[in-house]
Amino acid sequence: MAVQAVESRTSDVSADSAVSLGPAVALSCRECGERTPLGPVFACAACFGPLEVAYDLPAGDPEALRARIEAGPAGIWRYAPLLPVPADVAEKPNLNPGFTKLVKADRLAHELGVTGGLYVKDDSGNPTHSFKDRVVAVAVEAARAFGFTTLSCSSTGNLAGAVGAAAARAGLRSCVFIPHDLEAGKVVMAAVYGGDLVAIEGTYDDVNRFCSELIGDPLGEGWGFVNVNLRPYYAEGSKTLAYEICEQLGWRLPDQIVVPIASGSQLTKIDKGLRELIALGLVEDRPYRIFGAQAEGCAPVARAYKAGHDVVRPVKPDTIAKSLAIGNPADGPYVLDIARRTGGAVEEVTDAEIVDAIGLLARTEGIFAETAGGVTVGVTRKLVEAGVLDPSLTTVVLNTGDGLKTLDAVAAGPRATIRPSLDAFRAAGL
Repeated sequence: MAVQAVESRTSDVSADSAVSLGPAVALSCRECGERTPLGPVFACAACFGPLEVAYDLPAGDPEALRARIEAGPAGIWRYAPLLPVPADVAEKPNLNPGFTKLVKADRLAHELGVTGGLYVKDDSGNPTHSFKDRVVAVAVEAARAFGFTTLSCSSTGNLAGAVGAAAARAGLRSCVFIPHDLEAGKVVMAAVYGGDLVAIEGTYDDVNRFCSELIGDPLGEGWGFVNVNLRPYYAEGSKTLAYEICEQLGWRLPDQIVVPIASGSQLTKIDKGLRELIALGLVEDRPYRIFGAQAEGCAPVARAYKAGHDVVRPVKPDTIAKSLAIGNPADGPYVLDIARRTGGAVEEVTDAEIVDAIGLLARTEGIFAETAGGVTVGVTRKLVEAGVLDPSLTTVVLNTGDGLKTLDAVAAGPRATIRPSLDAFRAAGL
């Protein structure tokens, strides 16, 4: 009997869809459980709740499935049997992201007072240097299946670059939309792949609303918006972070994991991935805790958590962590549920704490994180100091992007400028 990864209130949707996306059988509403055939839709027709992919995952001998995964490609496609992608996905032109380093961060652990083992999952090693390559790779397969010819998105920066690169590799047109005030490095990376880059006057939430309107207009016909009408498939790419962390830990769950929050989708899908591994018998079923990390200048989920609320009140972002600057996070309520269910928490840090944490990670582990990575490291330190995160347990911290994309946030340069002589070097006192 196949493992049902997502429960549903109804079971009368046929798996014989017009498209074949591996083990995916339907879309399931996260609110009412109503099922919808696979297609480019993201909201439930019955209650307007968000849709996610439901599966018939492979059942049987966990050891055989582990061996099959370990024999697969060195990237996210080793987990193709657990994703909404065709079986031959690894043979198609794509960027093959994933299987990034899980760094044992002993020096950072010493600085933070963590004794149970601290790891940094460093996703800056992906093709466009952020975790967004994972989610876009899965979305591209859905776009191909549904016959879209243009790949698009609303983006705080990293996603725009990932979409541009993936579309170029897949031979699709791209047209991506960003807020007008993004970091220069992310703007260049989004534009260099030859697609259309459009800056919108306003915040990310304004950009996202515009894209939702464009989907319903004839101008958007044939367009696959990875984080709108392809969102159920796109979001599943974040599960691969959970899969990789557990595999790299020797097929065991981390005790604690700290995840940055933008829309909140990444955190919810990491939780989904962990639960799937448990259901499949690939890891031992034992407690784990998930912590969410936000910047103080855009912390609606953290504030809702601290206030004991179930509803996340939107805010206007004002932070250097622009990749997390989503003032109305769609998955915010689900993040609250997961943090509370797992015994985790949601915390925030100031811009100054973000910059300090970027420097701390760089000088202890040689990892130059973008501002989102500074948020997770900064929140980890804050949680340890507050006694909320247990320093005696195995902890994984996510770095989701490369610091070269957010150079404006860090003031660094030469310690001294000298003449090319030993006397000048001695005089500098270095």
